[in-house]
Amino acid sequence: MGAGPTLITSVQRAFRLLEAVSAHENGAPAKQLARETGLPLATAYHLLRTLVHDGYLRKLDDGGFVLGDRLQTLHTTGRGQALLSRVRPALAALRDELSTAAYLTFYEDGEIRVAEIVDGPRTPRTDLWVGFEDAGHATALGKSVLRELDDEARRDYLSRHPLNDLTPRTITTATELIRHLESTPLAPAVTDLEEYSLGTVCVAVPVYSGRTLGSLGVSMQVDRLSRLDEIRERLLPVAGRVTRGLSLTI
Repeated sequence: MGAGPTLITSVQRAFRLLEAVSAHENGAPAKQLARETGLPLATAYHLLRTLVHDGYLRKLDDGGFVLGDRLQTLHTTGRGQALLSRVRPALAALRDELSTAAYLTFYEDGEIRVAEIVDGPRTPRTDLWVGFEDAGHATALGKSVLRELDDEARRDYLSRHPLNDLTPRTITTATELIRHLESTPLAPAVTDLEEYSLGTVCVAVPVYSGRTLGSLGVSMQVDRLSRLDEIRERLLPVAGRVTRGLSLTI
């Protein structure tokens, strides 16, 4: 029981040091930081070394301390979560209106990654038995991104990702896939007609978060195939709202 307050105190002291360091753009030495935070020099040295080791601070050649890359990563991650929180209500409304699971992906660092899935007991998500990084060619979400990429970026993606046959309906050649992307009758929407999972069809449309390309889509059982036009018409205005929500400055 006695360790609790000691740990809390250590965390509080570490935060005080981080705040002190953040006030010195060009860095500050340990002795100065100890004075500013009211910490014993030995305690300040110990905490500073720990924070440097974990990436929250960086020690300069002259002995000064500045904020480290780990804090920037936390800031970026927090900003991303804040952006997603803006658009979750739109995804939830889409789920409830269409009785489908709703998905949001982004194209980041050359990969198509799922950022958010909004589902429920009556609207279960598709079993993601193959990761989206390896199934962009077989999902509406992935194909939507590929359709919007320029030729160079699309060729780069296809050169790094084999077009595996996930079902008998999967397109497995780059030439056929590109022809399919450029001639889809529901453009700008793209479909996956049991290409990722038998019995499941999906529709997706492009979205943007600033300059980052992504896609918004829904999945449903194949017996709802006749509703694709109706679902496309509902997806497009929601995608516009999602893009606006993701592109506002925080």
